[in-house]
Amino acid sequence: MKILIDNGHGSNTAGKRSPDGRLLEYAYTREIAERLVNELRKRGLDAERIVREEVDVPLAERCKRVNEYKASEAILVSIHCNAAGNGSAWMSARGWEAWTSVGKTKADKLATCLYEAAGRAGFRLRKDETDGDPDKEGHLYILKHTKCPAVLTENLFQDNREDVDYLLSEEGKKAIVGLHVQGICEYLGL
Repeated sequence: MKILIDNGHGSNTAGKRSPDGRLLEYAYTREIAERLVNELRKRGLDAERIVREEVDVPLAERCKRVNEYKASEAILVSIHCNAAGNGSAWMSARGWEAWTSVGKTKADKLATCLYEAAGRAGFRLRKDETDGDPDKEGHLYILKHTKCPAVLTENLFQDNREDVDYLLSEEGKKAIVGLHVQGICEYLGL
């Protein structure tokens, strides 16, 4: 199974940062994605980042890169940080969440495994269980236009001061990477 990791946004994406500028989403998600790929490879898994560029790669190109793999032989996890406002002020929203495309999909199981790992790691979970599973659903381009099971994770809030402090700490980075490793390994039955 090929594990594809997407890191959100790019150095040229407007906003997408903490109000104090300490956390830049594109840089943070690239660091987490690289750490995640390394941890998965240490376990003998075939993992790679789909975006190595620092600038934003259009969503259509990201999907094209993912769809080069057979749907039955790959999964995609897209790493992001959430925001409650426009990035100009600190907000109070907190928590971890995952998104899948609308309806019952093969990605639901992957999202559930990630939620369970995030819960074990002690994160406050933001869920939508109206359809019987915890993931939130939406018409997000990268989820809708990739053929393999795809989940987008929102790893705490880049406009919450406490979340930013935690995300930037070594403890926080290890916890974010660890929950993804655990969730992916559980999904794969390892």
